[in-house]
Amino acid sequence: MAWIYLALAAVFEVAFAVSMKMSDGLTRTGPTVITIISVILGLWLLALAMRDLPVSVAYPIWTALGAIGTIVLGWLWLGEALTPLKVVSVALIVAGVAGLKVSAG
Repeated sequence: MAWIYLALAAVFEVAFAVSMKMSDGLTRTGPTVITIISVILGLWLLALAMRDLPVSVAYPIWTALGAIGTIVLGWLWLGEALTPLKVVSVALIVAGVAGLKVSAG
């Protein structure tokens, strides 16, 4: 169940980052509300995941999945550039996350 909590926490991490961008410096009400709710839910789910997962695994995976999701949505939805260096960097993040998952058992 901890891995499910962690995956859901990462979804809210991505929602937090994207909605914060769309809030225009927290000046637009709708995206600002989504940002606040996403932060609360993401941290709550991360805390639930950490009941069973070591912090040295859960937190880096949460941030990595959040970063990858944010890069993908930034490219697909916000029109941000997806450069070759970003693609290589994402591949390295994926390799790191896989290593952490394997190390956790």
